[in-house]
Amino acid sequence: MLVVAALGGNALLRRGEPLTADNQRINVQRAAVALAAILRAGHQLVITHGNGPQVGLLALQGAAYKPDEAYPLDVLGAETEGMIGYLIEQELENALGHDRPVAVLLTQIVVDASDPAFAKPTKFVGPVYSETEARTLATARGWSIAPDGDKWRRVVASPKPLEIPDLDVLRLLLAQGVVVICAGGGGIPVLRRADGSLIGVEAVIDKDHASALLAKEIKADALLMLTDVAAVFRDFGKDNAAPIARLTPKQAAALTLPLGSMQPKVAAACDFVLNGGKLAGIGRLEDAVAILKGTAGTLVTTQTISPP
Repeated sequence: MLVVAALGGNALLRRGEPLTADNQRINVQRAAVALAAILRAGHQLVITHGNGPQVGLLALQGAAYKPDEAYPLDVLGAETEGMIGYLIEQELENALGHDRPVAVLLTQIVVDASDPAFAKPTKFVGPVYSETEARTLATARGWSIAPDGDKWRRVVASPKPLEIPDLDVLRLLLAQGVVVICAGGGGIPVLRRADGSLIGVEAVIDKDHASALLAKEIKADALLMLTDVAAVFRDFGKDNAAPIARLTPKQAAALTLPLGSMQPKVAAACDFVLNGGKLAGIGRLEDAVAILKGTAGTLVTTQTISPP
């Protein structure tokens, strides 16, 4: 199968870990083992990844400069695509014994300037804070903030991805058997001007929705959203929480899920299977091959199945 594997930010940097290069490399090494297993199982692979913690860190570093010297989020997104992509490329090549070509493709993704998301920021970026710390920083730096579990984080605009201008390059690489790392952090957000030219915009695109768009455009067979949670859970966070092994889009619509984490994954999974994808899976990074086999995580398909 042609598989798109989307690595969540928490799969690359575990919650609460310092944002050091060493910590990220250690986590990427673990990720590379799971990704290599997908390839050894005989599948073709495209890899996407989150960048919330990393792009937030770069934005914090940029705060040390004068306001007109700080780089906008589209440029920071491109920087994180290169940084994280480099680590994944190198560690995956190491895990494969350098017997498969692997390449990183910086990926622009077109959004709509009139998208209502620009007026209602929801995408988490950067580290977690206590509520008091977050409110202090929000006041000082003009941030929008929101609760993320029992902590608080900065939130930025997350418009819907509409078009991937770099698809032709991606298809050329796939035709040559290259393992491609692309659309990192949801891709670099750009606007298309009236004359057809592109320009970056201050936003961070949701990685799961961008991955679903990518998977549809390249006619992937499977979309995996890999994170640090074993599956989609009914009543997540409650004493009676229970994992859900299989879901149809109709069943998924009846669930109440955390907006900043699991809800976009399930929505992206449903979008993919409703538009021709065979299956979408959500679960732990180390369970990637088992999810494809249907023995771990949550599978989302259009097939009629018993209620979860």
